[in-house]
Amino acid sequence: MSDSRLLTFNCHEAWVHQLGALGRPLDIIDGLPGRYIDHWDSRMRPVPAGARLITLQQARSGEASYSCIIGHSLTDLFAVKELSAPRILMLHVTLDHRLQQAQLEQAPAQLRASIERYLDMVGGVAVAVTAMKADSWGLRECEVIESAADPNDYLPWSGHEAAGLRVANQINSRREYLHWDFHEASFAGVPVRIVGHNPDMDGVEPARDWDELKQLLSAHRFFIHTAGPQLEDGFNMALMEALAAGLPVIGNRHHSSPITHDVNGLLSDDPLELASHAKRLLQDNQLAARLSAAARQLASERFSPTRFAEGMTGAMNKAHHKWQQRPGSQGSPGS
Repeated sequence: MSDSRLLTFNCHEAWVHQLGALGRPLDIIDGLPGRYIDHWDSRMRPVPAGARLITLQQARSGEASYSCIIGHSLTDLFAVKELSAPRILMLHVTLDHRLQQAQLEQAPAQLRASIERYLDMVGGVAVAVTAMKADSWGLRECEVIESAADPNDYLPWSGHEAAGLRVANQINSRREYLHWDFHEASFAGVPVRIVGHNPDMDGVEPARDWDELKQLLSAHRFFIHTAGPQLEDGFNMALMEALAAGLPVIGNRHHSSPITHDVNGLLSDDPLELASHAKRLLQDNQLAARLSAAARQLASERFSPTRFAEGMTGAMNKAHHKWQQRPGSQGSPGS
């Protein structure tokens, strides 16, 4: 590719920050309406090295050319339709969740068909952040590239705070996805700190910044992740961070969970048993330390930045090939 600069949209700072692992100059369209926050939230992540925040108008101006455009929705890609570059559509949620999130009345099959027509027309590539999300969309072609969490970015684990830690946003609007009734039943008598944007929950606030989150991860004895098996993955970026920081993970059994019981965490579908597991970790520092070391090892092997960068580079190469072969392009058959 003649120009290595990438273009993406500020959608999810923790995910976008990973693009720094590609080692390419990056433009991030910021300040768009209808987002979780108006502008890049440095409390979540710093702007990645080699990146700059720009406006949609700047992106459309043509002052820079791009080797690939990475959008997080069709709306993103439509917003820069006049730009000539390969395209990747990132799928961060399930198809049903997207329909609910956007309050779309379209049938799933209609939205799926619309996306496939669009990707065929522009020579675009779809990439899902987990296999479960890829399966939910059911597209003919969809890469799966899991996110990354580098243990080198986190503090050594101490676990000196005899309490569990849960990181989750907008809990009350996502209770089914988070399997929250099960969470409450399991940890009712266990000291747990909840961190995240939940203005309707007393005493629950997001970390001031990434540094404070790292300190919280280092200090707490274990990390909690519960998810509805039919609605959400058995892992998310918060869990990956916890593993990278060396926290043992406690949660429900889930077909897509990376956690192996009694190796890097403790799992159960029985609230009383899960509460018992939590109390064991609070009392047994040696058990917690053994699970901690295995948790960090899992992050190094499965969620490495190198693996993420290789996956994204492969997807961009595929998008570049499809872009050259798209209908009407000079490289397409019969053109």
